[in-house]
Order: sequence, then C-alpha cells, then structure tokens
Amino acid sequence: MSIVIIGGNDCMVHRYKQLCKEHGCKVKVFTQPQGIKNQIGIPDLLVLFTNTVSHKMIQGALSSVSNETVSIVRSHSSSLSALKDILSKHA
Repeated sequence: MSIVIIGGNDCMVHRYKQLCKEHGCKVKVFTQPQGIKNQIGIPDLLVLFTNTVSHKMIQGALSSVSNETVSIVRSHSSSLSALKDILSKHA
C-alpha cells in the first residue's frame, strides 16, 4: 500500500516513515509545499494532518488526486498515535 502524508512536524518525518514501514507501506511525507503537486503520484491513501498544514497545501494535494480513486483521511492531530490509528483502520 502506498501512502502520502501531507503536513505534520518536520522533526517527526523519520518516525512517520518508520511506522508506515512497520505496517508494510510505502510512504511519502510532505511537510513543506515545495513541488508537492508534481511528486504526489497516485497513492492508495492520502493522509492530511490539517492542524499543521496550510489550506493552499491541502487544496493542491486534493486537486492532484481528485480524478483518482484515492482514500482520503483528515486528522486534526499530527501525532504518531493518530497515524497509528489511521494505519490500523486502512492498512
């Protein structure tokens, strides 16, 4: 399963990737808006950490996957336990 995470904390990127790898998932994490539209691709799951990301970044991510069949999950919290809950439900 491929996952794209939009938002979150810069210092947590390694931990997000490690947790997704433990669940057998490939992951891309974007905490900054540079080049996001060109690099998202077509993931199976799009995770949006809404508290730590701008509206413009969310809109860019949603517009790049709008024509595809991508599961989208929004989470206000960008904690590791929130990501664990998401992965346990979807991965």
